[in-house]
This record gives sequence, C-alpha cells and structure tokens, in this order.
Amino acid sequence: MSPTARARALIWLSLALAAMLLVSSRYPSSAQTRQQPATAPGLPSETPATFEPVVEDFDYVKRDVMIPMRDGVKLHTVVIVPKGARRQPILLTRTPYDATGLTSHAESSHLGPILQGYDNATDVIVEGGYIRAVQDVRGKYGSEGEYVMNRPLHGPQNPTSVDHATDTYDTIDWLVKNVAESNGRVGILGISYDGFLPLMALFNPHPALKVSVPMNPMVDGWMGDDWFHNGAFRQQMMDYIYDQEATRKSEMKWWRSHHDEYDMFMQAGSAGDLGRRRGLEQLGFWRKLLEHPSYDAFWRDQAVDKLLAAQPLTVPVMLVHSLWDQEDIYGDIAVYKAIEPKDTANDKVFLVLGPWHHGQEIADGSSLGALKFGSDTALHFRRDILRPFLDQYLKEGAPHADVAPVTAFETGTNTWRRLAAWPAGCTSGCAPQPAPLYLAAGLKLDFAAPKTGDAAYEEYVSDPAKPVPYRARPIQHAGGGTWAQWLVDDQREASGRPDVVAFVSNALGAAVKISGQPVANLILSTSGTDSDWVVKVIDVYPDEVAGQPELGGYQLMVSADIFRGRYRESFEAPKAIAADRPLLYRFTLPTANHVFLPGHRMMVHIQSSWFPLYDRNPQTFVPSIFRATAADYRKATQRIYHAPGQASFVELPMVVTR
Repeated sequence: MSPTARARALIWLSLALAAMLLVSSRYPSSAQTRQQPATAPGLPSETPATFEPVVEDFDYVKRDVMIPMRDGVKLHTVVIVPKGARRQPILLTRTPYDATGLTSHAESSHLGPILQGYDNATDVIVEGGYIRAVQDVRGKYGSEGEYVMNRPLHGPQNPTSVDHATDTYDTIDWLVKNVAESNGRVGILGISYDGFLPLMALFNPHPALKVSVPMNPMVDGWMGDDWFHNGAFRQQMMDYIYDQEATRKSEMKWWRSHHDEYDMFMQAGSAGDLGRRRGLEQLGFWRKLLEHPSYDAFWRDQAVDKLLAAQPLTVPVMLVHSLWDQEDIYGDIAVYKAIEPKDTANDKVFLVLGPWHHGQEIADGSSLGALKFGSDTALHFRRDILRPFLDQYLKEGAPHADVAPVTAFETGTNTWRRLAAWPAGCTSGCAPQPAPLYLAAGLKLDFAAPKTGDAAYEEYVSDPAKPVPYRARPIQHAGGGTWAQWLVDDQREASGRPDVVAFVSNALGAAVKISGQPVANLILSTSGTDSDWVVKVIDVYPDEVAGQPELGGYQLMVSADIFRGRYRESFEAPKAIAADRPLLYRFTLPTANHVFLPGHRMMVHIQSSWFPLYDRNPQTFVPSIFRATAADYRKATQRIYHAPGQASFVELPMVVTR
C-alpha cells in the first residue's frame, strides 16, 4: 500500500472509531446500564425508625422489662401500673403462655379489657387497684434461657443452680426494688401450669411474698394430673406437649387428621406409635415420658405435695379446687393434705372447692354443662373470698378477711358451706364416716353386704378394638369445643354398652351426703395379663325433672377415675396380672362434696377403657404400653365379684348431720 493510501485508510479508521464512540455514548449497552449507579432519589419512608405511642389518656402504664436472674438469664416481664397508683401491692403471675398475650386481650386504653381473659381475675385486679406483673418463664416467648416442662427444683432431677423457686425469688426482689409505685408486698396466683408456679414460690420464699394462690395446679403428673392417672396415660394431652415444646413461642401446632379423635387414635395404634409419626421424639419431655412410664424416682422427686410436706410453712396459701376439673383434679387436694397438718394456728392454709371446670373460677360460674347452680358461684368466689383474702395480706390497713379455713360448694343442694377443715360435713362434729356401697347381684347397689346364694360375679368382654368412648362421639380434641364439660356429660350412652357394667340403687328415700374421696374396693379378674379399671360414681336424676326436662334420667358423674392393673402391687414396678384370678384393687377417686337428693338413685359404672382420653391397655402384659404392637391388643373376659368373702364396694365418705 502506498503512503497516500495508508494515510487515507488511517483517516477512515479514525472516523469509524469516532462514530462508534459517539453511538456508544448515546446508546449504552444493558450491561453498562446495569453497572451505573442510580441517580434518581428514592421516596422517603413514611414509617419512623421508632414510633412512640401517645397514651396520655390510658388509665394504666404498661412496661416491658427484662429482669435478670442470678445466673445472668433475663426473663421478660410485663408490669402494668394503674394510672396514679401509689403504694399498691403487686399481683404476679408467671407463665409459659405468653406474658404479652395475657396482658393484651384487647387493644384498649382501659385496664379491664386488656386483662379480660386467661389468666386474670380481672375484677379483683382492677377493682382492687393492684399492680399487675406477668412474666414469661425461662425459655418461653420473650424470656431467655432453656425451657423444661415443669422445671424441677434444684436436686436429683435438676443439677443446675436455678429453678422456678429461685426465679420467683429474683423476680420479686427486682419488682419491689424497681416498681416505685408498689408498697413492697407481692402476691402470686395463677391457674394450671400458672398454678403450679405459685407452689414453687413457697420454697425459700422471698420476704416480700405475702400470699400464694395456686388454682387448679399441676402437682403430680403421674398420680392424677395432666400426664397419667394411676398409670394410665392421658394421650389426648400429646398435642399440648407438641405445642409447648416444639418452638419457644409455640408457633408450631399439632395437627388434626380426623374430625373424630376416636378414629385418629385408633388408627395410630399405641400412643408411642402416634408420637413417632408426629415427630414427638425430638422433644425432651416426650422422651422422658417414654423412659418413665412407671412411678419411679423421676416422678417422685417432682411430686410437689411430697416436696412441700418437708418444707416449713411461712406464707399463707389459698388452694382453689374445681370439683369437675377435667385436667388437674388431683393436685389441690394432695397439697392440702400435705401442708394442712403444719397449720397449727389454722391461719396459713385455706381451701376453696367450687362447682367448676378447670379455670372456671375466673369466668362465669352460673352453670356447667346441663347443671345450673342458681347463682354465679365464680363471682362469689372472686368478690367475697379471693378479693378480701388478697387485700388482707397485701394492702396496708386492710381489714381481716372473714374467710373460713375451708369454703366448699355443696353440689346437689347448690349451697356454699363454711368449714373448719376438709373433709368435714359442717362446722364441727360432722366428720365423714366410711360407708361401703356394695356392688350386688342383679346389678344392684346396696348399703347391705351381699348374701349367701346370690350370683358370685358379673361378667363382660373388653375388646381393645372397640374401646369405650369417654364421651359421645365425634370426640373433639382436648381444649376444644366442650372439652371443659366432659366430666359432667350424661353417662347414659355408656351405661347401655355391653362392656360397661352399671350397678344402680333404688330411689333414695332420704338425702345421702358425701364429702371427701370415695375409695374403690373391688375384687376383679381378667382373662388377660393386664387390664385397666374405670370406676364412676354417678347421681341418677328422677325420670322427669320439672323446670329442666333435659335432666330427666340424667346420669351425672360425681367422682370417677381409672387405674392401670399392672400397678396393683407397686406403682414403681409393674407386674403381669395372674389371669382369671380374683384380686383386690383398691384406689381413691377424686374429691366430691355432693348430696344425692331424695328421689335420685346412686349408680356405679365399671369398665376397662376410657378412650381416647386414655391410651388403650392391650390387656396383654408388655414392658411398656407405649411400645405395644398390634398383636399385643387382645380381648379379655372381665369379672366383678360380689359374693360373701369376695365383696366389691365403693367406700363413700358419708356425712351424717346432727
């Protein structure tokens, strides 16, 4: 190429490159566009970094605080102070059920609506001008630390330095030093799990703790509260375990697979199989249940009544018991028996028995299921018993409360009784006397012992493939629908089954009053090598009832429970039952305070399943019923003996008034 041509080519190349650069600058590539930073300003957020509510018109001040414990863990606590409060006492509740939720039942500027619901005796708190404190227990919701179901006291089952007693002490210590509006006095109260915690506060109590009110508390989970009754597992509580332990804030919920829980548990087989299929073996408490199906040291070391029996009694206690408590019917009475003997001045231990389901004492107490009591019994408790009792110990200059050592509602007559002790039929001289009510030939009940020549026994077949429902189907989940009423369900449907034996008395010519715990004394045999025995003491209403026709012929359970036969000789060491051999089974039933009225009849049911509330007994002895296989579940022939020398009876705590 000539120099002239080379020069022209360079000129054209320069012009082409300039053109390309010009086009590129006007039309950048998508890659270049993406790489360049945005130059347009964004819209400013309308949400402030921190919003400060204006609450000048509220009649309370709510404070969220984190209270340090002795091990450095901080527990979330909601403190609610009535506007203008000065030198007021504090009512404390500790809970695994969300302190924020329990103090936020409504979005309201008024104290009453935000507290109206579980676990607040709202009228007592609001009308009494109390400072309210609700705390998440360690490991739940806003609190730090690890959650352990019913965390045991420091000892064999808890090697750490902290427990609910120390957490309560540290919490009270902080409250009285940091809530300026308080008078330095604290009361603790609560229901169920929240009722177990006021009992924990009694171990080495803080000096500022002046009163404790455990309502329907969990006390002994094996003997007769949430997890077992006399060894029979309450499998409908599995959803509670799942919800409580799967996550800190209980967001993950147990799921339903059937409309009728009877079908769900039947399809699952054993409770252990259902737990495995639902992933429960990831949860620490479920693994403990599987490891401890019998009443070994794990349960004995945690039995609150036994622990309290060995403690000094320094804080006044009011135990609140529901006569138809569908969840924790054992605990209050067990604690009362343990600590009342130490109350030598009769001024430290108080007991209230009401005609309620679990927790009904803070709700409407006018009725329960088909039963009507003629007044709001729960309001009477809160207004005339609980409020004066709390005021006496917590308020400066409050009058002495006119509260009897025992205040017991008498069902049947629907009357409140003031008593010096429990059980007692009246103020003095009316202690109950044991009276055997015999199961007699011909399906009769009689106070007369069986006679020679009568039939020796009644017989029925118990089939694990067709267990007796504990209430009419379809059966709802525990906690749902009418769950709270099941102990007052009409028992007529059960009494008509061939695998339920119903003994009934003649119509009563005079009233029969019982106060205390009936005791089953039964001579029984089974063709299997294990068996459950359910005993129900029932009040049968007249065929027609004026004014409430639905009660005509109604069969009302007054006291009922289950016993797992393998524990006949020892709760700790289960043993196979000798087949077809008549054996004595003796066990106590829950407390009653009831009058069988003239014209009513008395009835006793005997059966071998109460499903699905309790898991099925395979009726073949296996090391653990949690691990029973389908082949283990077999029919058995059951016999109830009622001959001289082999008499079966229910020992009633009868009261003869003078």
